[in-house]
Amino acid sequence: MPEHPYGWLSIAPPVAAIVLAIVTRRILLSLFAGLAVGALILSQGNPFTATVNLLETQLWQTTIQPDKLRVFAFSMMLSAMIGVIQISGGMRGMVELLTPWARSRRSGQIVTWLLGMIVFFDDYANCLLIGGTMQPTCDRLRISREKLSFLVDATAAPVAGIAIVSTWIAIELDYIREGIASLDPHLSVGLNPFELFVACVPYRFYVIQMLLFLPLMALLKRDFGPMLAAERRAARGQKPAWATSDFAIDPYDDGQEIHVSHWTNAVLPLALTLVVSLWLIYATGAARVSSESAQLSGFERFRAAFGSGNSSIALYYGAIAGLLMAVALARWRVGVAAKRVAAAAGLGARMVLPALAILVLAGTMSRMTGNKAVDGAPSARPYEYQADRLYTGDYLKQILVSVGQGRTHDFARWFPTIVFLLACVISFCTGTSYGTMGILLPMVIPLAAMLIGATAPQHLAESPIFLTAMGSVLAGAIFGDHCSPISDTTILSALASGCDHMAHVNTQLPYAVVVAAAATLLGTLLVGLGTSAWLLLPLQTVALLGVLLIVGRRVDD
Repeated sequence: MPEHPYGWLSIAPPVAAIVLAIVTRRILLSLFAGLAVGALILSQGNPFTATVNLLETQLWQTTIQPDKLRVFAFSMMLSAMIGVIQISGGMRGMVELLTPWARSRRSGQIVTWLLGMIVFFDDYANCLLIGGTMQPTCDRLRISREKLSFLVDATAAPVAGIAIVSTWIAIELDYIREGIASLDPHLSVGLNPFELFVACVPYRFYVIQMLLFLPLMALLKRDFGPMLAAERRAARGQKPAWATSDFAIDPYDDGQEIHVSHWTNAVLPLALTLVVSLWLIYATGAARVSSESAQLSGFERFRAAFGSGNSSIALYYGAIAGLLMAVALARWRVGVAAKRVAAAAGLGARMVLPALAILVLAGTMSRMTGNKAVDGAPSARPYEYQADRLYTGDYLKQILVSVGQGRTHDFARWFPTIVFLLACVISFCTGTSYGTMGILLPMVIPLAAMLIGATAPQHLAESPIFLTAMGSVLAGAIFGDHCSPISDTTILSALASGCDHMAHVNTQLPYAVVVAAAATLLGTLLVGLGTSAWLLLPLQTVALLGVLLIVGRRVDD
């Protein structure tokens, strides 16, 4: 094997991006600085050549990929659809359908949790809609604003991150696609991002357990730590020291009154998006299976079709269908003026622009540190494209092989846990899940494949360690997204719930840490030792139940 052309310098761009993101807490600036470092390395320190390489070869060539453009379009159209649904009053109708069931402190928390599960399609919409709508109900039932903001925040990113139709999935799939592109050709051929996305859902231990922890806490009526003090204060009818006038924010608010309309004005566009997307995933996959695997039949053929489908095309046209239906319902069923509908759609589309900017820069970082040509062609000989690519994964593989010296299997056992903790730290320090996923997934996927010694694509889709490593990135990134004090959803959920920002952070953080500990000690660590995820999931839930029973106290004690 020839000597690596850049050596340790090949890891400088992602390391620089991570360190700067933690120090500055500005993910866009940090990613761009990391790319600039990489361009300088590729250009042997020449700033003029580096500028051309960064703008033309790296950023531009990444941005114009058809699949990436469809991701941009899907995200903007789905967010535009949410804006139209919101302005038509459909979301408020959906919320009011359930709020009459909130008659006690217990049922009030359960209803808030259920609404968080129902508003699965966008974390911002989840925070802003449920937080603002449930304030009067929670105040009437003497549920603290801290508890409301926790219920809102802990369902926003977690549920959007695992939903198969949301503003998250296209971005997550694109990061997975970038990681697959870094694999050796014999592993990447036939490997479908959507299939891996679905396969790793049971291994996202933190996300699953957080969504289960909320109803357990409500049903048992137990809390601990700062949240217990906040709940007892609210139960006595006392206001916290930080309390000011009630407030909520809504980025879709155009200053005009929004009337409550029928809940189907929200459900029908979302349902159409889901149906069209799933049908197109199957249809595009079935066409490929018919030409490649005519011998398959029955369930195997059905599964192969879904695994081979083009998710970016499916989501793109699904979003178009949903947006058109939302506009039609708002205009002709509710009677919203065309100008107002257009303004709401435009405002919704603009809301995802920061996330798309992160997607572009993170995708560019992945391609720059990869081993394929600008047009996606794999290297036919070692370091063939070293003028434009840093071959970071190849260097890390060399390091792991030299350090492991036959102990690769032992290191693989620890890999999911290391990845989960690293994702938690980065996302908490930077406050962004998208940035964390974009930095880690393209590196973790090829490293995990190497550690498990995969020789065929099906080995990856069936390997618990590989799937847990992927799931650990996605779950650890969400940890920081919903409990970091600088996370957008942390801030939005506090504001929308009328809660002090730091009071929300201080009361939520102990719960997040407990769930993360269960996901680590009874999840990622034990998967490395060969324990099935289907055994670990109920074990984690029982452990959290024990924590609530032993450490938690009833609010009325």
